[in-house]
Amino acid sequence: MNVKRMRTRNHRPGGGSGGGGGSGRHLNGQIPMNRNHVFDSHGPDVRVRGTAQQLFEKYLQHGRDATSSGDRVAAEAYFQHAEHFFRIMNAMAQAAQQSQQERAERQAARQQRMAASAEEDAEGGEVNRPIRGDEPQPDIQEQPELSDT
Repeated sequence: MNVKRMRTRNHRPGGGSGGGGGSGRHLNGQIPMNRNHVFDSHGPDVRVRGTAQQLFEKYLQHGRDATSSGDRVAAEAYFQHAEHFFRIMNAMAQAAQQSQQERAERQAARQQRMAASAEEDAEGGEVNRPIRGDEPQPDIQEQPELSDT
């Protein structure tokens, strides 16, 4: 049996960070949680490209079209693809909500620290620190005058 092996340009499986696999942008095999991320999808009988929302709508429409033409098997396949992208949209929304919540918590903590610092300053938390000019001054002894001789 004569089987030729295909070698990618950079000799790494998955296509490297160029086109093809695009594995350079994905972290640990997961998709980036960006709602504008463009997917290449190879569905049953069609190849479509777009955001998760666009692909969900396209596969849903293909499923409706297949149902109306009486092809229940193709319709089910399209609906399964639509469900996949629906789940991706939900994961993205959940990640965005979690990120927003973490950002709000960090901002609240920062504001609490600033309020505590301002309150400490207002209560005289820096009373023990000498005010500039009030520190003890060194003793200065008079110097004898120099004669011109």
